[in-house]
Amino acid sequence: MANVNKFRSTIIAASALAATLIISTPAAAQALSNRNAQVADSIVAVVNDGVITQRELEDRTHLIAQRLQQQNAPVPPVDQMQRQVLDQMVLERIQLQRAKDDSIDATVNHTLARLAQQNQISLDVYRSRIEAQRVPWATFVRDARTELMLSKLREKEVDSKITVSDGEVANYIASQRGPGARNTSDLRLQHIMFKLPKDASDAQVQEVQSKADAVLKQAQGGTDFTRLAKDNSQDTDAGKGGDLGFRAPGTLPSGIVTAVSTLRPGQVAPTLLRTDGGFEIIKLVDRRASQGTAADAPKLVQAHVRHILLRVSDGEASARQRLLDIKQQVAQGGDFANFARTYSQDGSASQGGDLGWISPGETVPEFERAMNSLADGAVSDPVRSEYGYHLIQVLGRREAEGSATQQLDIARQAIGQRKAEQAYSDWLRELRDTAYVQYKGIAAQDAQK
Repeated sequence: MANVNKFRSTIIAASALAATLIISTPAAAQALSNRNAQVADSIVAVVNDGVITQRELEDRTHLIAQRLQQQNAPVPPVDQMQRQVLDQMVLERIQLQRAKDDSIDATVNHTLARLAQQNQISLDVYRSRIEAQRVPWATFVRDARTELMLSKLREKEVDSKITVSDGEVANYIASQRGPGARNTSDLRLQHIMFKLPKDASDAQVQEVQSKADAVLKQAQGGTDFTRLAKDNSQDTDAGKGGDLGFRAPGTLPSGIVTAVSTLRPGQVAPTLLRTDGGFEIIKLVDRRASQGTAADAPKLVQAHVRHILLRVSDGEASARQRLLDIKQQVAQGGDFANFARTYSQDGSASQGGDLGWISPGETVPEFERAMNSLADGAVSDPVRSEYGYHLIQVLGRREAEGSATQQLDIARQAIGQRKAEQAYSDWLRELRDTAYVQYKGIAAQDAQK
């Protein structure tokens, strides 16, 4: 399933294909050409030592409006859209000024050749089809080069600097399983034990409890827990500061697991814990993904999926409409597998489009979102990905035992992506704040609103 497996490390594919999505018919391209001839080429913004012209702004706005129309999405008023597009162009120009890289052309050429191969045509034919739609090849290559440069810049300045701790992974896994699920994070604890004889009198219990309460207040007040354990604990691990190391929840008394379930690492349980041996003060030092057996690990939900893939070399609209027609015929009793064998342009066509059992994180995001939203047996509407349009059917779901390593990888990837998006947003804001930007003409009036 090479066409569906995640392919996010190779950038540009979606951006280069976006150009064919934006201008998908010769008529639309001719309209854009006519519009260009009427646009006065004045300056609308100065960005550091570069400028953005009215022609560039009109071109970009028109292309985005056409894309929204093709996707049956609402198109904002022109003045509102131009303000938004100009802001995007300013950010793009600031990044490009920072990302100057003349060595990138070889990578762009390789990417375009790969796109042609994915569409099962030669690069010359691919170029001819683009130009037949009245899109200058130089413009197409320039847009691909821009997207690749921006992606490389983001990788260098943001993504490569993202780190994810084991504690973040453990907390993420716990949050994904819901509050009622069994805890499968290993826990690192410290404790201070105050022993009581089994036949302790009420007076003895009260005396020990009062002493333990006094030490608990010190611990909550910030006194070093290790020192308190060494000075007060009556357990054999007192010399180690009461450090129990990492323990699987199943090896700990249920009362202790419950007591620390709402704590963040570094916090002390707010009340004494009464155990068979006496009273204990508990501190959660850290959590980590379970290092136990696969049977102890969280369960992965897998989906049994088949699909029909149509590439977009013959046009976006025709590929999407063909899949809508197939969906309707399947709803009327047609055989999905036969349609896949006949029409699908994926390597799975000979198997009736069957992709087997798919785990979280094994497909591109657009495919996985659609797959996760389907009931068993249901067929999706056409789903656009960087490979073309998919018609997806979920045949069933199952819980598979996932190893700790699988859980760790999936959680780390999800956390890293979330942190990278936030870091990228912050980085863009900082970049914009330190750049010289001056709006001109109508754009200046809009910026002051």
